[in-house]
Amino acid sequence: MDAPAVQPGTDQDWDVLVRIWEETDAPEGCKVEIIEEIVTVSPPPSKDHNTTAELLQRKLYTVIPEEWGIYQTLGLSLPGRGGIYIPDLVVVDRATASGPGHTVPAEEARLVVEITSRANANHDRVSKVNGYAKAGVELFLLLDPWHSGRPTATLYGEPETGTYRVLETVEYGGKISLPEPFGLDLDTGVFPVS
Repeated sequence: MDAPAVQPGTDQDWDVLVRIWEETDAPEGCKVEIIEEIVTVSPPPSKDHNTTAELLQRKLYTVIPEEWGIYQTLGLSLPGRGGIYIPDLVVVDRATASGPGHTVPAEEARLVVEITSRANANHDRVSKVNGYAKAGVELFLLLDPWHSGRPTATLYGEPETGTYRVLETVEYGGKISLPEPFGLDLDTGVFPVS
């Protein structure tokens, strides 16, 4: 598909990107996102990736309020960063995630979780860390089984002037603490390592 000519950095440019994103016909299970104004398609996640998401989701459901949900395919809109990200898990108020459309404003997320894959590790480690911070996402948990041969979990928070503070980093096997309103000590040793 040929993209129509647009003026970079305009609302028209963003509208065209969103339309391309909505109309992209990717193979089943693939994730289509807009990252730094580029429509990207990622292959389906591995079994270990899905197991990590499921284990974390199970723990999160024990501590979140009844009116919140945990979503695996909900798009987060970051128009100021030229992005629509689809995190591996996002915790958001159920009312915000309900209704028409495919995305919610990223700043509505209470917690975003990305689990790196070999194919998308740099997007998760750099572009998405910056994007979520600039959007004001309260907490971002990066689970990185591909981190320099040492799988790590890093919790980012306190976004200020578009930058996160690293709240905690542990190698898999250690515990990482999600602050209130979660109040959860998460044992990363249960996550599979690819």
